[in-house]
Amino acid sequence: MKKAIPIPPVYYPLWFLLKGLSMLPLPVLYVLADVMYVVVYHLIGYRKKVVLDNLRRAFPEKSEAELRRVAKDFYRQFADVAVETLRLRSMGREEMERRITFANQHLLDDLVRQGKTAITMGSHSCNWEWVLSAGAVQFGFPAAGIYKPLNNAFFDAFMLKARTHLGATLIKMKDTLRDFAANRNKPRVVAMLSDQTPLKSEITFWTTFLHQDTPFYVGAEKIAIRFNCPVLFLDVKRTSRGHYTLTFETIWDGTAPLATEADEYPITTLFARKLEASIRRSPADYLWTHKRWKHSKPQAA
Repeated sequence: MKKAIPIPPVYYPLWFLLKGLSMLPLPVLYVLADVMYVVVYHLIGYRKKVVLDNLRRAFPEKSEAELRRVAKDFYRQFADVAVETLRLRSMGREEMERRITFANQHLLDDLVRQGKTAITMGSHSCNWEWVLSAGAVQFGFPAAGIYKPLNNAFFDAFMLKARTHLGATLIKMKDTLRDFAANRNKPRVVAMLSDQTPLKSEITFWTTFLHQDTPFYVGAEKIAIRFNCPVLFLDVKRTSRGHYTLTFETIWDGTAPLATEADEYPITTLFARKLEASIRRSPADYLWTHKRWKHSKPQAA
């Protein structure tokens, strides 16, 4: 999807300001991130109550002092991701290749060579904004991502440009089924961020996740089964500031009978298990500012 979104002239100065900032090298932008951390965490306390509440629920075994250390580390990483996302708008292919390493790309390559559309189930861990562009640069085959347009037209247009300028394609969430039907025989990878909280009216599946009854979207699983798409979990590790290693783990090969547990969504269940293990490995790298457990599971009648 490359169609430009018209920007009202009143936003032109902000567009050029952000574009100019995005051209600064990351070491300079990290100075801005350090200042942002102090302002957001220490001065404003942006969503600090939400973050600490999420951490207390997810890690009841940790002391209050440990949880506050995780929270501080999270806000530092949060500021880094903000400037890294800004940098994406002007980042070149060579820099992206230096900063993102795929540990076992062959796992995905083999599937696409077989003529399949592979689905990756990712999350808001580390820097999720770089992942799709890194794939578009390094894979050698089409890389698309499912996205939900932002409510603000200006920021939606800016992020659309940032996310696609290195060759990635974006598919609106509402067009997902239509796109898979039209491209069912196209060898490619489609990335889905699968850890978001569904609207209450759209919840069809609950599982235990970080000690909580937690709803998950099941759209990726339904699409995978309908179109026989293999599914990979995408694990992201921060190796140093501005550098990440991405590893694929097979959830479903697209052909084998699905092993069912007590629940009816085994692909989504396995995704939740793998994501939980990833979060426990590095809690500060996950996005904690949203109310992940704002819905309560209905009691059985």
